[in-house]
Amino acid sequence: MIAGDLMALMPLLILAVGSIIVLLAGAVRPGGWLYPLAIAIIAAAVVWTIAVPATAVMPGISITPFSRFFSCFLDGTGIVAMLLAAGYNRRRGIIGEEYPATLLFALAGMGTACAATDLLMLFLGLESFTFAFYVLVAIERNSDRGGEAGLKYLLNGTLSAAILGMGIALVYAGSGTLKLAELAMPGAARPFGTLVLAGSCLILFGLAFKLSLVPAHLWTADVYQGATAPVTALLSTASKGASLGVVLLLMPLFSALPAGHHILWWLALLSMLCGNLAALVQTSIKRMLAWSSVAQMGYAAMGLVAAPAGGLRAAAFYVVLYAVAGLATFGAVAVLSDDGERDAIEGYRGMGYVNPLAGAAMAVGLFSLAGIPPAGGFMAKFAVFSATLREGEITLAMVGILTALVAVFFYLRVVVTLYMRPAEGPVTAVRPLLTTEVVALVIPTAVLIFLGIYPSPLLDLLMTLLPGG
Repeated sequence: MIAGDLMALMPLLILAVGSIIVLLAGAVRPGGWLYPLAIAIIAAAVVWTIAVPATAVMPGISITPFSRFFSCFLDGTGIVAMLLAAGYNRRRGIIGEEYPATLLFALAGMGTACAATDLLMLFLGLESFTFAFYVLVAIERNSDRGGEAGLKYLLNGTLSAAILGMGIALVYAGSGTLKLAELAMPGAARPFGTLVLAGSCLILFGLAFKLSLVPAHLWTADVYQGATAPVTALLSTASKGASLGVVLLLMPLFSALPAGHHILWWLALLSMLCGNLAALVQTSIKRMLAWSSVAQMGYAAMGLVAAPAGGLRAAAFYVVLYAVAGLATFGAVAVLSDDGERDAIEGYRGMGYVNPLAGAAMAVGLFSLAGIPPAGGFMAKFAVFSATLREGEITLAMVGILTALVAVFFYLRVVVTLYMRPAEGPVTAVRPLLTTEVVALVIPTAVLIFLGIYPSPLLDLLMTLLPGG
């Protein structure tokens, strides 16, 4: 390994070594100071990625502008999630070094997955951050619901890992290579055999679990509801972003499948329909947002269907905006939850006036998820629908537009509850927000409004990173 390779790998090394440092430091001197330390470590990785734009190609991993973009994006979500968890975990009695150390480990795994150049490293990166989430989902030891969610996620995740591993094994057996560049060769150079076809389908199904696409979505609502709000914020944003980054790396393989287009088409269609229709009847805000995330990933998959018409850029743009909106909404849930989780939608009656900043962040996040301007989600949906129509997928685009209209109802129902329905009973004294909570709410809210008004910088960047899609 030469010095240039080490410079390019430094952000991943900062996160991985930082995780070990936080774990050891907590054993020596436990306390809340570990959260600022973890935030500083993530910020150092982001600063290094931006200030030292090094590239490197090594066995199994390649640091490229694509991987650096996803590293910055995912590390940014990690910083916001850590800011939310600092006060939330202290109020809920979640102490110790496990949380910040595991979150750092998850971010290192995500960065590795998005920089992989072969299926083995891709699998290791995916399962590294998935394993970290097994721990984070059940981090609240005294919560029965959290323990149940952790067990469900573990069982479903283990099945997903087995399917993914079997798919990789079949692809290797049929093609003789694990390298993504060789698997992406045109069909004439590397024809698809039965083993490669079966293995590719299994890999796609394994990734559908990570993205909560129908039919690999049934774990989502229970896990989102059982996990603590800061963990759900990270699981619903960074995990989805990293998984979509992996799918973008594998799109040359999936596009070459004889039925790849039709599989993605049905994944997108069923996810939009099932997610939005199920969200309509939810009374729990976390379950509603969970089913909503199934639908949102269906819209992102719609971009994958329209890959030749610029759909890959639209899908990447969509997942970034979805992640920012998820941080705003789940961040508001975390801030408004004191001794117990404020999960029932009726529990948010009048909260827009009781806690104006949290109410505004939730409202802007919900507007973005619904695709209402000037929030950034409107531009994201416009990009995905435009690419789908350019590709000639009229039926899929119409279903997407109609389901998006249905989704407006359950998103605005929460906004109405926040501002137009008075609180029941006496209103308790408002807890003053911590500085970390204020920052964690302001950042995603400001980004949503900025990208809703001026999305060109991000779109131009994605045009450079994904010129062919």
